[in-house]
Amino acid sequence: MPPKKFQKRIEDFICEHCGAKVVGTGYTNHCPQCLWSKHVDRNPGDRAEACGGMMEPASLEGTTPHYRIVHQCQRCTVERRNDIAKNDNSDAIVALAVKAAHAAK
Repeated sequence: MPPKKFQKRIEDFICEHCGAKVVGTGYTNHCPQCLWSKHVDRNPGDRAEACGGMMEPASLEGTTPHYRIVHQCQRCTVERRNDIAKNDNSDAIVALAVKAAHAAK
């Protein structure tokens, strides 16, 4: 039987980028304060990725209200896309949009 593509995993964690305490919901894959993530999954929730690098929020994709954060691993450079969560810091999202707009110029 092939492994599931998504495994709900409720975990709390301390963000390794900004130090915020994050309460997981089972769908949490990035810090809602700074938007950084960690490269720990091959498929969501499987914790099968050995890289463990920090995933920088590099840009935004999509249109209102369906934005996705593009994360890039600082160790292996892989990119992953993750939906913005309802509890994400709106100032951090705006800052990421401005950063992405400046990078596109």
